[in-house]
Amino acid sequence: MIPALLLAAPAPLPEAQKIEALIQAVADLQGAVFIRNGTKHTPKEAADHLRLKWKNAGRRVKTAPEFIQHCATGSSLSGRPYEIQLRDGRTVTARDWLWTELKRMETSR
Repeated sequence: MIPALLLAAPAPLPEAQKIEALIQAVADLQGAVFIRNGTKHTPKEAADHLRLKWKNAGRRVKTAPEFIQHCATGSSLSGRPYEIQLRDGRTVTARDWLWTELKRMETSR
């Protein structure tokens, strides 16, 4: 007989871990370009920027959806959306890419 604990679904990731996983997913985007205010940045530079925005948001951002909405969607200075030019040449908004990544993370657990 298998104990019930072993049959249980894995526990969901805490929100801070989800946010860090989203930032790491940006950093790991090989061949991609992150576009912020019309300037191109490497995935690592983008991840560093997102971590800084998350840190500066403090207690206002408690969940991964709040992180996407308040820190990772666009520039707080210009209001322009962040974009990601993927390796295959497609350009998507960072918001859409991050929402897709968050859903993928949550369903794969």
